[in-house]
Amino acid sequence: MAHITGMYRSNSDTIMFSLLFLHFFLYGCNIFMWRKTRINYSFIFELSPTKELKYRDVFLICTTSMTAVVGILFVHLSLVAKGYSYAQVQVIPGLLLLLFIVVLLCPFNIIYKSSRYRLLTVLRNIVLSPLYKVVMLDFFMADQLCSQVPMLRDLEYIACYYITGSYKTQDYNYCMRTTYYRDLAYAVSFLPYYWRAMQCARRWFDEGHKSHLVNLGKYVSAMLAAGAKVAYEKEKSVGWLCLVVIMSTAATVYQLYWDFVKDWGLLQFNSKNPWLRDELMLRQKFIYFFSMGLNLVLRLAWLQTVFHYNFGKVDYRVTMLFLAALEVVRRGQWNFYRLENEHLNNAGKFRAVKTVPLPFHEVDEQD
Repeated sequence: MAHITGMYRSNSDTIMFSLLFLHFFLYGCNIFMWRKTRINYSFIFELSPTKELKYRDVFLICTTSMTAVVGILFVHLSLVAKGYSYAQVQVIPGLLLLLFIVVLLCPFNIIYKSSRYRLLTVLRNIVLSPLYKVVMLDFFMADQLCSQVPMLRDLEYIACYYITGSYKTQDYNYCMRTTYYRDLAYAVSFLPYYWRAMQCARRWFDEGHKSHLVNLGKYVSAMLAAGAKVAYEKEKSVGWLCLVVIMSTAATVYQLYWDFVKDWGLLQFNSKNPWLRDELMLRQKFIYFFSMGLNLVLRLAWLQTVFHYNFGKVDYRVTMLFLAALEVVRRGQWNFYRLENEHLNNAGKFRAVKTVPLPFHEVDEQD
């Protein structure tokens, strides 16, 4: 639409609403599959059966939200095409973001208040990780944020863009030029991994298991890799490029091992299901091998940062958005197998007992 109306600008930027709602949509798909495979996610997450979001609720929220985003996008471009000044029209995306924040914080008992406030509570626990005992839902949500670093950095840019008044002058690069913004970009890239590392430290302090320290090391390696990438984007030197390759390779190997062996409980050589595990929820075993291969490929998306593949005349921001979306898809796949392993084996040791009650009664009532 921007190209057709002649308003496309190579130095503009967009809010990645799509990443947030893609992630939420995949969470709805997770709920659907957990219910179909009899994985009692409500019990594992300690959700109230009467107040939790069902997959239909999640899909409704995604559809409504993205309809609003696309509608506002159409109005935005239409007003510019009719000759309205950019200073006036550029307020519209900021107002949309403000509307979403108001809905999230709304104190009235409308629009899934219990779920909204549970989300805010979980986010508070994550931000103040060392101060709160880590429960399954906090750990799970913090891992989701690790896949949303591009969105967090984009929100950082949007905050700078509107707070500094750059939208009035259409100076899209002002925030990129300021030192405090670049320094803050480092912090935003680190934060999700830092929060998870602090959760691991808190669990080690509470439980004394050394495995939590090993898990903490995984997030430290991810922080170092993220920092190297941000520095390389800034300097573009051979030294930083080599450091990015070394740190990212080490972090990827570390993460793949933890994904397959610890989080998913797979690659058990002596299992009755070779290279998988003894208990499986899915009958088709090839799905597990396919998922491991897909997870491996998607974990290597960072290579685009190094080699800068060109896909014809596709804008680099479209490429980066596509890669960010692939990471969200990878996380959606990870969610299913992580909870399957938690359901079968109490992998995270969040429960005092291994057995999980099966939600047959609930499923039969809803189906």
